[in-house]
Amino acid sequence: MAKIGDILVSKGVISQDVLEQALSIQSNEPMDHRRQLGKIFYEDLGVDQHSVLHELSTIFAIKEVDVNADQLTDEQVEFIDGIFDSRSDEMRASMIRAKMVPFRANGQGRQSILRIIAADPTDPEVTSMAEQLPFGSFELVYSRVENVDAVLNRVLSSRNDFLGILDEIQYDEDNIVEEDDVDEAALDAEINQSALTALVEGVLIEAVRQDVSDIHVIPQPGNITDLTFRVDGKLEVWHSQKGVKPEAISAVFKDKTRNVDRFERDQAQDGFIQRKVDDYLIRYRVSIIPIVGSEFDRKLESIVIRILDDRKVITDLNKLGLQKQALIDFKKSINKPSGIIIVTGPTGSGKSTTLVAALHAVITPEKCVLTVEDPVEYLIHGSRQLKISDKMGFDAAIRAILRHDPDIVLVGEIRDLKTAETAIKLANTGHLTFSTLHTNDAPSAVSRLYKMGIEPFLIGSSVSLILAQRLVRRLCKECKQPITEAEHSTALELGFTKEELQTSTIYGPVGCDKCRHGYKGRTAVMESLYFTPEIREIIVTSGEQVNEGAIREAAVKNGMLTLRASGRERIKEGITSIEEIVAVTVSDEE
Repeated sequence: MAKIGDILVSKGVISQDVLEQALSIQSNEPMDHRRQLGKIFYEDLGVDQHSVLHELSTIFAIKEVDVNADQLTDEQVEFIDGIFDSRSDEMRASMIRAKMVPFRANGQGRQSILRIIAADPTDPEVTSMAEQLPFGSFELVYSRVENVDAVLNRVLSSRNDFLGILDEIQYDEDNIVEEDDVDEAALDAEINQSALTALVEGVLIEAVRQDVSDIHVIPQPGNITDLTFRVDGKLEVWHSQKGVKPEAISAVFKDKTRNVDRFERDQAQDGFIQRKVDDYLIRYRVSIIPIVGSEFDRKLESIVIRILDDRKVITDLNKLGLQKQALIDFKKSINKPSGIIIVTGPTGSGKSTTLVAALHAVITPEKCVLTVEDPVEYLIHGSRQLKISDKMGFDAAIRAILRHDPDIVLVGEIRDLKTAETAIKLANTGHLTFSTLHTNDAPSAVSRLYKMGIEPFLIGSSVSLILAQRLVRRLCKECKQPITEAEHSTALELGFTKEELQTSTIYGPVGCDKCRHGYKGRTAVMESLYFTPEIREIIVTSGEQVNEGAIREAAVKNGMLTLRASGRERIKEGITSIEEIVAVTVSDEE
């Protein structure tokens, strides 16, 4: 493979330095799990995947095809689905993970030739699985990973593995719970229907495949339960199950959740589920709360399930989407030996994603990295993540880390004065500290710390940077269109100048079969408040109240983009719409 690396260098696909880095990474991997150099190039070193695989396919004389999932005929989808369906669950999951599609067969019996489209036809695992398929021979061809993903998504979505069984679920209308005590025997009879259990399993699996962040299970009047998915920050009903008591569906979810009591219906409960989906371990964080319905004698519960998929973790700071000055300030802050970096924003604004990326940028074997989170969302390799329990709560864990010789500490959230004081103490004793705070913007985080009881001179000396952020939906690249002149008035209200409107193209959502209402995916708008000597002076000399306006004015003078200004840049880049920025930011004058 080193010779192939040399060929890629000579073709200009990679540099000699990248090749040497890849060889070093490969040599440190266990022999039985050692990856090919090609994978290391694009998985670890940021080389464009298509550039690598295009050249490798040429070297190995593998054809390249441009497959369009939208142009597949029903017969082709049926053929591909039939091959997947004939394999074991384990092999089907492995084929999906390897991104290989048994596309077309020519001939019969021993003379048959199966064409297999693969995102990486040089992967030995693809060849091994191809040999197990019931055809005389096979031909591997290469297609871009996004093309293969599109084909897989179309085939898998066409299977309707779970929605197809919903009509099988029957319910006896006479079997209604009218007394205060739930009829457990009747509930068990309903739960024991295999279709109902399959429905719950299907929700967990489909949510992962559809890139859902949260599942909401919501009881409705008349024995209806809405199964709702949050996609790109918006809730959409995926399926309404009729004719089944909501208590039965809640009980099935609770049966599959660890650390919760199925028979407890009067208290909030938290637990977790683990499942392998397409051969990858997914964790689900489950929150259950009792709610009141229109039928007061029913013991109804709302369930919200957060999907924790480690494949979505961003480990490269450059992929976070920080704008130029914010990225410079952020890197400057995390490369200091001590100080606090605080990320602020409401729930679901991507604070954890930012902190995990920051930690990955500073973790080395020479550093002791400790995290205290309640709950732990993502596993961070190279760190020791403290386990919160009844015997060691969040406050006790915070105190314990002071005695555990840390270099870098992540405090999941500054909740109160005790937590804030500990974070300050860590920063002032030579530790790099990361944490989060719930405030509207970066300057107001300073006021919040002050109101908690932290002295201004301690805030000024210990905090390095405060980053406020919000998530906004990305416009679909396929269907977005420039806004009309009639809509320019809204842009002016957002802070655009007439000159900017003449020199920039501002896009709005349309909607097509490749997106959701004109949007697909999300990005962040960020306000990065770097603590310069001037800003530290403003804070330290604060009287009875921190002057947020003076802090903001000084920061903007030093190059900080406010949340709204950051949003305007995203709009000018064609990434998001005016409506999205208006929805998540306030005017800089307010």
